[in-house]
Amino acid sequence: MQIYLDYSATTPTRKEAIARMQAVLTQEWGNPSSLHEWGQRAATVLEQARMQVAGLIHAVDPESVIFTSGGTEADNLAIMGVTRLYTTPQHLIISCVEHSAISETVHLLELWGWEVTRLPVDAKGRVNPLDLKAALQDNTVLVSIIYGQSEVGTVQPIAELGNIARSHGALFHTDAVQVAGRLPIDVQLMAVDLLSLSSHKIYGPQGAGALYVRPGVKLIPLLAGGGQELRMRSGTQALPVIAGFGVAAELASEELLTEMPRLIKLRDRLFSLLSDIPHLIPTGEPIQRLPHHVSFCLQDSDGEKLSGKTLVRQMNLAGIGISAGAACRSGKLSPSPILLAMGYSEKVAMGGIRMTLGRDTTEADIDWTAMVLKQVLQRLANSLVLIKS
Repeated sequence: MQIYLDYSATTPTRKEAIARMQAVLTQEWGNPSSLHEWGQRAATVLEQARMQVAGLIHAVDPESVIFTSGGTEADNLAIMGVTRLYTTPQHLIISCVEHSAISETVHLLELWGWEVTRLPVDAKGRVNPLDLKAALQDNTVLVSIIYGQSEVGTVQPIAELGNIARSHGALFHTDAVQVAGRLPIDVQLMAVDLLSLSSHKIYGPQGAGALYVRPGVKLIPLLAGGGQELRMRSGTQALPVIAGFGVAAELASEELLTEMPRLIKLRDRLFSLLSDIPHLIPTGEPIQRLPHHVSFCLQDSDGEKLSGKTLVRQMNLAGIGISAGAACRSGKLSPSPILLAMGYSEKVAMGGIRMTLGRDTTEADIDWTAMVLKQVLQRLANSLVLIKS
């Protein structure tokens, strides 16, 4: 029995998206920038996908959707596209629980002289809007706060944070990669100027993403060239994967209202089944949380002997795919920066695990996973007792 519970890392490409990609590869393979019939058929495919992705986030103007190679490029285009408008360094604000596509990009800007404020979070991983108000300066030009945290599942109060940034005159960006297709997104009702998406998180193919750019917002492109994507992202578009992305986005929008409560029910069931394990601590916000996301940390984490990575390996041997938060660098484990930012000790932050659910997850999968995880934890705990004695 094999059970995949790492849908936040990537999702299997759905058959409808694959079928669309195959049709484009064999029948509509022209260059969308070409003026002849083959090119115009391709351009029609491209614009249909743009409308489908725009529909997922309720963007009225499809041309506000700029296709990229994925969520990472979308994040980079948002951050660097805004900051490159300025000839001298200014001030920007992020949270201390951002995805590395944001945090590493901002670190580079710091090396170039930009002033950066990293907002703290509480023990559940939530940003306090009052902290954002206090951090805003006269030269704050951009605020970027992740919508749904991929490691601990916490959903930020994006509408409130965006309104605070807007009232100050700063642009507001959010990485919505984990939220799209799982919670409703309406950019018309949110004070969001820039919003990042990724195809392979919503059962589309890997290699495609998008940045929503509110009409009127200016960016300096990262890539120079032919001026595709309204001159914001040069390079011939990866038409087959973009077409697959479009189909996945349309289906995600259609299925959202039925899939979201189903995932919440399964998520809460898994939390409940594991609630009697004393040294397994739930992480993240329990209510304001991604519908598909279950995460814990091990209170008695003990380096390689009982870490999140150890649990991932043991669960994999049992045929169950989960993920861990601690990173392995140069052969040594380092604690999760997200858990550290939430106030956990370095020892506990080595033991973070994440189980994320998806379209194929069943109640039987949840029950089996809970049973196996309990057995694995008991076996590892017993082995540690023997080692220590």
